[in-house]
Amino acid sequence: MQLVVTDTNIIIDLDAGGLLEDIFCLPNVEFCVPDVLYVEELADAYGILPGLGLKVLPQPPEAVGYVEQLRPRFKRQSSNDLFALALARTLNGALLAGDCAMSEVARAEQIKVHGMVWLMEQLLVARIIPVGRVASTYEVMQREGCRLSWVEASAQVLRWQEA
Repeated sequence: MQLVVTDTNIIIDLDAGGLLEDIFCLPNVEFCVPDVLYVEELADAYGILPGLGLKVLPQPPEAVGYVEQLRPRFKRQSSNDLFALALARTLNGALLAGDCAMSEVARAEQIKVHGMVWLMEQLLVARIIPVGRVASTYEVMQREGCRLSWVEASAQVLRWQEA
């Protein structure tokens, strides 16, 4: 089972694209968030997520110390983003990040990181959604102002349409 810690941006983007429930159908992938991130950023608008399969996990004490060490170096990231990074590190999992800056932080900390295009690839490979739905989802996400590599997203759609 692959553990994937997600940030809030990914949840918001998936909701905008209408795929929030679909990700929990992925086999061998378990999505989780730090409890503090869930309470402060997700519970009010996305309280249904634990019922769909999102694991809300407490932070071990050492994660707080790690976030305190990161804070001076990565001032642009929110504490909750850094807690997501810390949880991914603690669990030896991957971070699913919705912005490039957070992906760069994860790489600097040598933590595996994925983005929305990776997630869509997993949904396609598992045949959970067809490529046409991915294309229309990307269009909606782009209109909604979601931040991802539109060049990569377009290339992915073309690759799957030609397959």
